[in-house]
Amino acid sequence: MYPVSEAFLQAVQGNTRKYYWTGKITTAGGVEYPFDQEDIVKGSGYITAQCCGNSEIELGAVYAAEMGISLFLDIDRYTLEDAEVELSYHLRLASGAYETVPMGIFEVSEANRSVHVLELKAYDRMLRFDRAFNGFETIGTAYGMMALCSTACGVELAQTQAEIEALPNGSELLSIYPENDIETYRDVLYFTAQVLGGFFCINRAGKLEFRQYGETPVMEILQKHRFSSSFSDFVTRYTAVSSTNLRTQTSEYYALEEDDGLTMNLGVNPLLQFGLEETRAELCRNILTALSAVNYVPFDSDTIGNPALDLGDVLTFSGGQADAQQITCVTSFTVKIGGRQSLKCVGKNPRLSQAKSKNDKNISGLLNQIEAGKIGIHTFANASEYSIGETDVRIISIEFASKEENHVQFFGQVVVDVEAQAVEKSTQASGTVVIPFPSPGSGAAGNAGTEDGSSGMEAEAGDAEDGAAGEETTDISVDVSLPVTWTEDGKAVCYVTFELNNAEILLHHPVETWHSGKHILSLYYPIENIVPNITNTFNVYLRMEDGSGSVGIGDCIASISGQAMAAAAAWDGRIDIEETVGLFSVGGGLQGKSVTDVIAVETMELVQKSYSDTLTAKPKIGAFCRPVTLPVSGDSE
Repeated sequence: MYPVSEAFLQAVQGNTRKYYWTGKITTAGGVEYPFDQEDIVKGSGYITAQCCGNSEIELGAVYAAEMGISLFLDIDRYTLEDAEVELSYHLRLASGAYETVPMGIFEVSEANRSVHVLELKAYDRMLRFDRAFNGFETIGTAYGMMALCSTACGVELAQTQAEIEALPNGSELLSIYPENDIETYRDVLYFTAQVLGGFFCINRAGKLEFRQYGETPVMEILQKHRFSSSFSDFVTRYTAVSSTNLRTQTSEYYALEEDDGLTMNLGVNPLLQFGLEETRAELCRNILTALSAVNYVPFDSDTIGNPALDLGDVLTFSGGQADAQQITCVTSFTVKIGGRQSLKCVGKNPRLSQAKSKNDKNISGLLNQIEAGKIGIHTFANASEYSIGETDVRIISIEFASKEENHVQFFGQVVVDVEAQAVEKSTQASGTVVIPFPSPGSGAAGNAGTEDGSSGMEAEAGDAEDGAAGEETTDISVDVSLPVTWTEDGKAVCYVTFELNNAEILLHHPVETWHSGKHILSLYYPIENIVPNITNTFNVYLRMEDGSGSVGIGDCIASISGQAMAAAAAWDGRIDIEETVGLFSVGGGLQGKSVTDVIAVETMELVQKSYSDTLTAKPKIGAFCRPVTLPVSGDSE
């Protein structure tokens, strides 16, 4: 329940009350249009919200609240795209003062205009989480998952990290792997709320709030406060949970000691698929502990209304056919502006659950559905080093097959250690040099002119020092221009060539320019119109100019992924042989480039195979004035 004063609770249950509604429309541009009770078309406004479906209690609910209203306002409906509407309820207390209760913030989805009336339909910020989830591998606590969704969708969190970690499973690490059926951030919230044993909703301040089902009543609704009501003759309670484990292809069952109630089926929760078996069991039992608080009598009632009531509030009813000893919960409500408030609690009869199996292990149909849309992937990692030079070197080769005609995607990442050719550069350096030059007739120059050499010899040492210190100099500036030459690191150019089924792809040739050092080369190519049921080969070649490069073992990783891909491509009996012959000369005049020789053997065995060949006779080339002996060797592993 929204926190209100005791005077409010007394006034809202009185035989008569005085109240009014106000609101404000704020456009995306920041323009505000306030309105009051007189601007609202009578009987047009409503707010409806729910945390469960129409038949049973749910865990992980992420329902959006809806608001509709008609206003006597002259506002251009085209300016209301992405506008927000805030509503407030004002109740007069016994003291004569009015207490205000905010009723929520809603974002306009439809705006219709008639001659005098503007009709609005809006939803709360839960719809923001309908954005596509990136699907990346994610590991974190429940609060981390909430913060991820909050940041990506622009909705603040109502609770702190400490508050979430204090909940059941709140401090446990949860994992999301790419193999899941999560499509939106709203799905992430759904599975996170399941793990925490509750549901998510948007509170009155527009923030994402997690709530649990409780056992403590917040208020009592008397018979005189109800226009109509209907109560079930059973109590909905849960004593077990079941969760599907895809790894073991079973539905695991966890129950209390006295298992005579309903079973909550958690389905295939991606956050409960990984980790130790003990950890999974502990998570499910914590969920069961939180769920065991559900002990509610389903009901449906029209009341005089208390706008402070929220989803998940526990109530008691007394008078008439109500049982004052039992509790119930608000799983949905509808507030009419200026009218009644409808409250509802859903639930199933535990006695009817005995007719169905609680531990259904036959999930083959579910698995078949997952398998039909499963993304297949073929990966590659180099097991040998590559030296990149002026000729094309194949660094990636992936064989794949598809069961049906579709398209796949190639991704690759290569770490290349580049050594660029040094570049010599020169220029002309100019500047001014200052040279100090002694002035004529001073210091040593004056002593040199003394005719009496003996008197100079008899001079005291102190006089000589004074003479040296007293010399005068003149600075002379000289313009100097000198040639300067230096060597610096150059730039190597790397060319990428894609090849599909021995046919070069001409439309796309990535090029990178690098200085010396290690660099990451990221590659991508979409492959369209794959012919089904045949083996396809995708190759990637590298060559470099103005330098050389090397790719170490394991520094090249790549994959091809797509739907309906075969688990493995069968060997079609083809053997590819390449030969390498070192650089040689013929008669000192003709030269030939090196040729690569590689014999590849593909088997299904996890062992290394080696092959070698030896020529007993050395081949010779004639007709060049004299025979030329060629060195030949072959060895492949």
